[in-house]
Amino acid sequence: MEVTIKDVARRCNVAVSTVSRAINNHPDINPQTKAEIMQAIEELNYVPNNSARNLKRSDNKTIAVLVKGISNQFFNKLVTEIEKEIRTKKYTFFLQHVDEHANEVDIAVALTKEKRLRGIVFLGGYEYHTKESLSQLTVPFVTCTTSDFGNNEECVCSSYAVDDYKESYKMTEYLIRQGHKRIVLLGPMEHDESIGRRRLEGYQAALKDNHIDLDEKLIRYMAKNVVTYSMRNGYVVMQEALKEKLDFTAVFAISDLLAIGACKAIFEAGKKIPEDYAVAGFDGIDETFYYEPSITTIRQPIKELTTSSMQALFRMIKSKESVPGVIFAGELIERASTNPNL
Repeated sequence: MEVTIKDVARRCNVAVSTVSRAINNHPDINPQTKAEIMQAIEELNYVPNNSARNLKRSDNKTIAVLVKGISNQFFNKLVTEIEKEIRTKKYTFFLQHVDEHANEVDIAVALTKEKRLRGIVFLGGYEYHTKESLSQLTVPFVTCTTSDFGNNEECVCSSYAVDDYKESYKMTEYLIRQGHKRIVLLGPMEHDESIGRRRLEGYQAALKDNHIDLDEKLIRYMAKNVVTYSMRNGYVVMQEALKEKLDFTAVFAISDLLAIGACKAIFEAGKKIPEDYAVAGFDGIDETFYYEPSITTIRQPIKELTTSSMQALFRMIKSKESVPGVIFAGELIERASTNPNL
């Protein structure tokens, strides 16, 4: 049974108009009353339907883009390209940042009710959602940068991404072929269930296939008290690894921002790149080219990712039929941080 604004008002023993003022952030409401109302809204799972007054309108053409990983600059270009595609089609663009610990599907379900969405784009986020969870989404959606949004063969999702496992394997093997056997991985959060986990698994598989024993001490998980996938996190984690005097000759960071942060920590320790430590990243953001030394990375095909995902979404909106996703190849860009001759 759907919770209504009257249910919230009844719970708090206030008028419906008071609940409405709290939801709409009106200044003429007691702060304590507002806090009680917002708590009741959360406990009752009430979703304010801001579109109710416009139910007769059939021209609402809003597409929401949900971004999980606000600190990851790689998403900035993706969002810009997606917004262009949306506005070119005369749709309204709505951007929603998702906290790293929040469930993006739950937020999408709530937004669908509140904004009367026509479509959804997920950027980043967990790879594994159940069929039951995804069935709550009543509008077409695509995922961009996440290759396997559902953990069920019956759950067909239109996903547009690189194979994070394969591309991580590629970079690790590249470092191995350069002669490195002791490779530090600046990896995901310890219990990550998203793309970071896939990149960790690619690293592990490349070591195994090249008959190199895995040293768990070389896997450095992101710091819990620092923004994930940030330069600061890479800096802090690399500092810790250097203080422990680990035996290693190369660093593979699962994002470029982590790699940039790691480089600063290495320089501050009085070491050189790549003479003392080779450093490689993942994503292909512009900063890796302009950094000194320029950083070897896996470049993700931004234009192909965004164009394909948006074409699929508009096709689904029009035809109401599912569209198969695409896995793209990344490009290994070799630069000075791993090769002193470049």
